[in-house]
Amino acid sequence: MLTGEPLPAVGDVLSALATGLWRSDIEAGVVTLDAEAARLLGLPPEPTTITEGGIRARFHPEDWIEVDGVVRLAVTEGTIAEVRMRVMDERGRVVRLVRSRSKPIVDPVTGKYQLIGTLQEVSEPPPGTAARTPVTGDWRRSREAFLLDAGRALAEARSTEEVLRVAAGLSMPGFSPDGLAVFGVEADRLTVIGHHGQKPGDERPFTQISLEMDYPAAEVVRTGRAVYISSPEDYRSRHPASWPLAEPFGRHSWAFLPLTVAGRTMGAWMAAFTYPVSFTPDERSVLTTVARMLAQALSRAGTAETERELTDGLQRSMMPTLGPEIPGMSVAARYVPTGGGLQVGGDWYDLIPLPGGRFALVIGDVQGHDVRAAGLMGQLRIALRAYASEGHRPDAVLARVSRFLYGITSDEDSTDLRFATCLYIEVDPATGTLEIARAGHPEPAVRMSDGTVLTRHTAGGLPLGIDPDADYPTTRIALEPGETMLICTDGLIETGGHDLDTGWHRIRRILESHEGDLEALADALVQGVHGPSSHHTPGPLADRREDDIAVLLLGRQGEGHGDTAPVRPSVRRTALTVAQDGPDQVAGARRHVRDFLQDWAREDQVDSAVLLVSEVVTNVLVHTDADALLIAEVTEATDGQERRRIRVEVTDAGDDLPHRRHPGELASFGRGLMLIELLADAWGVDPRGKGKTIWFELYEAPVDAR
Repeated sequence: MLTGEPLPAVGDVLSALATGLWRSDIEAGVVTLDAEAARLLGLPPEPTTITEGGIRARFHPEDWIEVDGVVRLAVTEGTIAEVRMRVMDERGRVVRLVRSRSKPIVDPVTGKYQLIGTLQEVSEPPPGTAARTPVTGDWRRSREAFLLDAGRALAEARSTEEVLRVAAGLSMPGFSPDGLAVFGVEADRLTVIGHHGQKPGDERPFTQISLEMDYPAAEVVRTGRAVYISSPEDYRSRHPASWPLAEPFGRHSWAFLPLTVAGRTMGAWMAAFTYPVSFTPDERSVLTTVARMLAQALSRAGTAETERELTDGLQRSMMPTLGPEIPGMSVAARYVPTGGGLQVGGDWYDLIPLPGGRFALVIGDVQGHDVRAAGLMGQLRIALRAYASEGHRPDAVLARVSRFLYGITSDEDSTDLRFATCLYIEVDPATGTLEIARAGHPEPAVRMSDGTVLTRHTAGGLPLGIDPDADYPTTRIALEPGETMLICTDGLIETGGHDLDTGWHRIRRILESHEGDLEALADALVQGVHGPSSHHTPGPLADRREDDIAVLLLGRQGEGHGDTAPVRPSVRRTALTVAQDGPDQVAGARRHVRDFLQDWAREDQVDSAVLLVSEVVTNVLVHTDADALLIAEVTEATDGQERRRIRVEVTDAGDDLPHRRHPGELASFGRGLMLIELLADAWGVDPRGKGKTIWFELYEAPVDAR
């Protein structure tokens, strides 16, 4: 009934509804309360002004923490800030639960704001409703746990696909969307980066939406502010042009939030619900926090994918293809980068065609795991190819490359001096002859035709780039039919905390036990060190890698065989050159023979063979001016007893034949032939056209024979 009486004053209405009024001056740090608001906070029921610190003391500390986030969200979105808080007395007891609703008043010039709001007492929610109602208590604790789990999962996602999969699996406390979509921006149009809860193909109408179109995601990208739509009627009235696109999905509520990184809106996130959602401040706060984390995760994933694309392109341009097949030989290679930075480093390999059907195998490692190391690696590859193509021998190639690297890294103003290790091998496929020059690099290993693995000790010089006048002596060995040579960088040896010794033992076990072609062996080596192999491996393998890995395998096909798989021959043979100017290599010769006899039954006979090799090789180096060529063979004996025999020959170019001496008790020389007579089953000296050969034989005895 109309009476014509004036409406009561606002204050009287609020008082009748037991609702207080308050105003906060953020800059001054004070809050003005009317009498009802003061009463609800446990103060005398009269108008008063109190500091922000005094107000904070009236509320539960956990609840006050929520206030700042809710207010900032309301300022950003231009919406109402609503919170529920527990009022505490002087003894720290909860006396009542109040609800505050406020509206930020923002100065458009300065961006500063004030708050004007109401305060009203509310009752506790009935048991069991906290899961669906955003109130203080269990919902808040479950929300905090959810955000921690979501943040951890999104932080661990390493690709856009993983980020989208994590986002699709998020189960928000109290309300969970059944449809999700992530929109990106290309030029002036939206793109669909990914979606969940829709059928494949449902995204097609949304893939080329103009940013100027009346679509909520486009509005979010244009304005940088979230759009919440609580009902189909609300959607239809606010966005009539795009409603026909959304209607077929049968949703009841939608939230479109900006994906913002460093102040730039990179896209939008849609969360759609099949049931009505009111989007309370707590629910909007959860969605906003997830959107921020999702934006950061997508930005990180995009950056990582761009880096991987750059890495792949850089590596493809720097790593060679192995070229056409080599008659009588096969080659396999692997390169796995470190997990740091751009996943590109200084390891490299190369195969260089040379005149006369020969070719060169090169493997090297530039100090460092960064873009500069990769750049120097590329320069070294070019220099090596140039010097090799000019026809220089291996020692000359490395000497020239070392001077080249020294020249480009020894600038007086440079604070980032680099060096590189390298192994250069010139291969003659017709004979299996290998000419090896080594610059501080790990030595090669050879798997013989019966599966025995030997480390081939070779002469070497300083790493490249240290001394412009360094020399690099050459070692010649022969790769016999059915044998395979491995050369690698130290990443293959030392990954997993190994040193050179334990790392080589691990590699030897893989080489000895593997059956198959070179490609399978290359994979087995990388897998045996640290997981699946690839030429360009991203993801977990690279992330765990302590150092780059480069591997080259060279196999010489066995007679009558089309591959290099181990077969048991009647003769096992190895050769080693000990240079006249390298007497320290005598120890290497001893190790070489011991490795060669690793499956010999009697350890005392192995010791005898090693001792005799040391005596004979030392005799050549001391009493002649020539190098020593050591050839060792293990073969089945011909006496019908099925015993093996080792024959060791040491050849030099000297013409002086050895003769037996009668040394005194304290003599330092003259014991060599006496030891051979004492320990060898047979021995002799064969003159050659130029030089001579000293040989001895040992016949394998049963283990229990003493």
